[in-house]
Amino acid sequence: MTATEKRPVLVATEADDITADMVITELNRRDAPVVRFNPADIGTDLTVSARFGTCPAPVAGQVRTPSRTADLTRVRSVYWRRPEWPTFSHLSPDDSRFAAAQVRYGLGGTLYALDGPLWVNHPMRVAAADYKPAQLALAQKLGFTVPPTLVTNDPDEAREFVRAQGDAIFKTLRWTPYTRNGVPVTGWADPVTADEIDDSIRVAPHLFQARVDKVADLRVLIVGRHTFALRIESGLLDWRKDYSVLTYTVEHLPARVEKALRAYLDRLELVSGSFDLAVDRAGDYWWLELNPNGQWGWLETETGLPMSAAFADLLMQGDSQ
Repeated sequence: MTATEKRPVLVATEADDITADMVITELNRRDAPVVRFNPADIGTDLTVSARFGTCPAPVAGQVRTPSRTADLTRVRSVYWRRPEWPTFSHLSPDDSRFAAAQVRYGLGGTLYALDGPLWVNHPMRVAAADYKPAQLALAQKLGFTVPPTLVTNDPDEAREFVRAQGDAIFKTLRWTPYTRNGVPVTGWADPVTADEIDDSIRVAPHLFQARVDKVADLRVLIVGRHTFALRIESGLLDWRKDYSVLTYTVEHLPARVEKALRAYLDRLELVSGSFDLAVDRAGDYWWLELNPNGQWGWLETETGLPMSAAFADLLMQGDSQ
């Protein structure tokens, strides 16, 4: 092996992440060194040391786990999958807030400062891409058909919009862990009528959207130069409600659609993303949303498409991209 081939891949994710395991298995098969860590393990199970202004490299140092060490000057790529930040529940509220901030801005800031590795995807780019209103505006600019959408905390305007659509839905602007009376509440897309809207929506903006008369959904995963498009048929408004009824068919995207999706990622400085589109009865595609760090592992299991290999391809290339 050459020295370049031995440069490590950092994988930042939670402890139980089957999707990351799939990618790491592919990287191991290619004999690529992998250093996996979770920011929540900071302490004896995770150590970071970084120096600035004392050596030729802008950032020098190490990230160490009990079994692996990564030289920050030699990192090939970073797979920022599903990392957890520590909460320090054993500390007082003030101490825990202080310690959590130091980890996020110390460990996180050190990693974000690395400009050599390829990021899949850089957390700052993911954060910027996660705003649904900005997604909708960019989608329209790039030529996608966007369902009429209203974001508001004005109940009168919301009722007027919903009545005008005739058939409308409500979607959360950002998925957030949430329970009501101890029961988890998940942010599905749900039908909404004008009569259901009351003054409580003044508390925060809500997203209302015309319901697309769809016959199927599309999940499109782009990873570097690879594109995987799957038609999902379920008969459900939101197919995520019941995975047991889903059927999958490989979809061949029109060149113009794939080109627009790639342009979308380029505009957001992302190298990968999971897109959700809807297909109507005329066969036209409607924009729904982008998840810059979406789940895809179950799709490889269901279809056999080599998605984890595509991620390994990208991470192996590193900064040669």
